[in-house]
Amino acid sequence: MGKLDVKMEKTPEKLVVRMAGTIDEDVDFSQFSLTGNPAIDVELSGLKSINSCGIREWIKWMGTASGAQISFSNCPKVIVDQINMVDGFLPASGKVNSFYVPYYNDEAGSEKNVLFRYGTEFTDSSVTPPESVKDEEGNDMEMDVIESKYFKFIKK
Repeated sequence: MGKLDVKMEKTPEKLVVRMAGTIDEDVDFSQFSLTGNPAIDVELSGLKSINSCGIREWIKWMGTASGAQISFSNCPKVIVDQINMVDGFLPASGKVNSFYVPYYNDEAGSEKNVLFRYGTEFTDSSVTPPESVKDEEGNDMEMDVIESKYFKFIKK
C-alpha cells in the first residue's frame, strides 16, 4: 500500500502544493482542492513513484484546477517520464520550472540527479546541459537518459 504526503500552503497570490511519496490506487485527491486559485506551484522532489491508477487520478485532479497557471518544480524522473508518455499528464496551463536528470559513472558505479532549471539549463525550445558533471570522487559522469526521449516535453 502506497503513502502520499501532500502539504498545501495558500497565499492570496498562489497555492503551493508539496508532494512526497507514492501516487497509486490508494490516493484520494478529493481532499486537496485546487479550485479558486489563480496560480498553483507544485513541488515534486519527494515523489518516489506513480502507477497507472495514480496517473488516472492525477489527470482528473489536475483537471479541477479550472484555468489556473500551474508550475511544476523539482520533477523527478518518474514524473518527467509520465509527462513525455501520457497525453494530458501535464495540464494545458502547466509549465515545468525545473526537473531532475539522472547521471551515472559506470566505473565508479555512482549515480547523481542534476537539477535542470528553466532559463538556465533549458528554455521552451532548447536544452543546454552542464558541460561536465562529476560525482563525489571527481569522476566524470554521463547523462543516464536518451536525450531525444527524455527532453521530448520541451517543445523544439
